[in-house]
Amino acid sequence: MAFLTPSLTRPAALWRGLGIALGGALLITLGAKAQIPFWPVPMTLHTLAVFFLAAALGPRLALAAMATYLAAGALGMPVFSGAPERGIGLAYMAGPTGGYLAGYLLGAGLTGWLAQGRGLIGRFLAMLAGLAVVYALGLAWLATFLPASGLLAAGFTPFILGDLVKLALASGLISGLALLRARAQ
Repeated sequence: MAFLTPSLTRPAALWRGLGIALGGALLITLGAKAQIPFWPVPMTLHTLAVFFLAAALGPRLALAAMATYLAAGALGMPVFSGAPERGIGLAYMAGPTGGYLAGYLLGAGLTGWLAQGRGLIGRFLAMLAGLAVVYALGLAWLATFLPASGLLAAGFTPFILGDLVKLALASGLISGLALLRARAQ
């Protein structure tokens, strides 16, 4: 009977993974919708949610959560920041922020992979690598909408300080939760 155990647990693992992906997509949506007054532009918690999930869940589940979020958005659900006011569905995804959305998918996978088994600083550096992917793809796509002279001013400079703060918060939050978990055991 021991050889049957993996097949008996596979459906439970599938449902667990599906639940985590849906919950992660919901957390990312809430992060995208939350706006905090910040200088020079209002800040959402989208980056915090994506990179927290990536470092906490690992690459497979982080990719699943982000892909679920993107699929919901592609189907027209108003999950993105500024949706539905600035558009929904594939039209929104093909707009100026589309490269950032693709970057979040790849950045989440990279962060999840690099953060595995790392401490506070290692997780932060893994998140920084993922954020670099987000900005690289985001700016490359944004360049199709803006002249090169205004690219950094529109797609990088207003956001980088807030994003670095969010990465530090995400890394610290994971460390704090790990400490609470260790104390509970």
